[in-house]
Amino acid sequence: MQLDLPARILTLRKAAKSEKDPPCADETLALLMGLAGAGTRVLEVGAGLGLTAASLAMRGASVVAIERDEARCMRARELFSELSLPVTLLEGDAGSILPTLEGPFDVIFLDCAKVQYRRYFADCKRLLARGGTLVSDDVLLFGREGEVPAKRHMLARHIGEFLELLTGDPDFSTEIYEYGEGVAVSKRV
Repeated sequence: MQLDLPARILTLRKAAKSEKDPPCADETLALLMGLAGAGTRVLEVGAGLGLTAASLAMRGASVVAIERDEARCMRARELFSELSLPVTLLEGDAGSILPTLEGPFDVIFLDCAKVQYRRYFADCKRLLARGGTLVSDDVLLFGREGEVPAKRHMLARHIGEFLELLTGDPDFSTEIYEYGEGVAVSKRV
């Protein structure tokens, strides 16, 4: 898939794909870019190196990103500065930051520690505008039959419980796509 992004971002995304926590799949980023145009308010939970936030800010979205890892925050800030992007980067644990935020956000991209998705769901729902979209990344991670390594059963269970919570919520209409490790796209009705 060809993304309509500056060469600098494409080069950084390619390099980051070999890191411990790679950026979202190209198809997921394309989906997000389709949802987050000029004037859209976006919250990213789990900013990593800032590549997704930068891509969305380049499209004119107003982006607030949360990242707990100090080294990743430093690299993200450098990227935002280099590209002169007005991304608000909040450093710290999302569990402490989310309750302090005020919505509404048009798009929320949940791409942090998968075991925390259930914990963050109530705040994401509170912060998401009616008609807004919650995009949850990696929801099929270890979720395909026969693919769960023994030491990852708890993680797979947490993701499964989150999906049950999400798909069972009558305030959301959810579709799951097999982009990357799976992405749930949940429209708030």
